[in-house]
Amino acid sequence: MTAPIAETIDRACIRATEQRIRPHIRRTPIIEVEAADFGLSAPAGLTFKLEALQHSGSFKARGAFANLLGRAVPAAGVVAASGGNHGAAVAFAAQKLEIPARIFVPSVASPAKLRQIEAYGAELVVGGTRYADALEASEAWVTQSGALALHAFDQVETLLGQATLGLELEEQAPELDTLLVAVGGGGLIGGIASWYGDRIRLIGVEPEAAPTLFRALEAGRPVDAEAGGIAADSLAPRRVGTLMFPIAQRHVERVVLVADADIRAAQEALWRVLRIVAEPGGAAAFAALLSGGYRPGADERVGVVVCGGNTVAVDFAR
Repeated sequence: MTAPIAETIDRACIRATEQRIRPHIRRTPIIEVEAADFGLSAPAGLTFKLEALQHSGSFKARGAFANLLGRAVPAAGVVAASGGNHGAAVAFAAQKLEIPARIFVPSVASPAKLRQIEAYGAELVVGGTRYADALEASEAWVTQSGALALHAFDQVETLLGQATLGLELEEQAPELDTLLVAVGGGGLIGGIASWYGDRIRLIGVEPEAAPTLFRALEAGRPVDAEAGGIAADSLAPRRVGTLMFPIAQRHVERVVLVADADIRAAQEALWRVLRIVAEPGGAAAFAALLSGGYRPGADERVGVVVCGGNTVAVDFAR
């Protein structure tokens, strides 16, 4: 855990990161389904990447281990601000590597995620109403304690860790033409774009109530955006990361906005048809297809990342 901090996000660094974290993460499965199962028209079918089955319930475990295994960790341990999933992932990774961790989360974090963080043995601090409040509190703790900060999305190691999902998916489904990815701070889509480059069509999907990348692409730079909606605990920072933004400008074709009702419908459909439990943020990418926000071509092979499953199933499985 004393390797030097990475300075670039390229395919060689992503491969090295994948080799480093491989003993600690799951190779999550894909499932190929007929679009007609969901009442959709996509003759080439759909491929779901089930990252909700990752350790701690989301893709965030990749970035957490990339940080803890690629940076020097002080005796004070680590600190993270999170809407929930990053905190759970850092808590899980810290427990496995026997590192002290303190996690700051806002009051919008779901009870399921709070229980996870505590179960993994991290010190949990709840305060403020949004991710930005938790981030400010975590930065104050860094100053006070000397702990190492693990940013949820705007850090090279975090991006490298999330990029390993792209590497893994390309090995599993090399024929994909298009991939739909939910966007919050942009760590996942930034990492995936760093791996794929222009070899695949990348479509970002965001809630209408939290259009961070959509607003940034409009403005030509990261800007503050709305931060609310059903997926606020995972897809609602104030703005996208500065590291991922130029990557998105180069490689993300466009961003589709989806309504909260569409996200809820996608959650329900994933459960009804595939018995897959997805949290709102984890179902957002599929909502773009189900709502018609993204319509694939006749022979287009479409992949969808189901990126998180930290929710209470009875919320939508009744």
